[in-house]
Amino acid sequence: MGLDIFFLIITGVVAYHALTHRNEEGERDTVRLLFGSIALLFFFRVLFVDVLQLWS
Repeated sequence: MGLDIFFLIITGVVAYHALTHRNEEGERDTVRLLFGSIALLFFFRVLFVDVLQLWS
């Protein structure tokens, strides 16, 4: 359970940073959006399946 919480913290920070990051011109980077979306999917998977045990 402790490792799941650590994983949630790390993937949450990565997803937040990647999805909200903008460069100097105010544009978003496609690669950061892609990897941020993947991190967000892993975040929700671990949250719902491992921590909250909604699906097994």
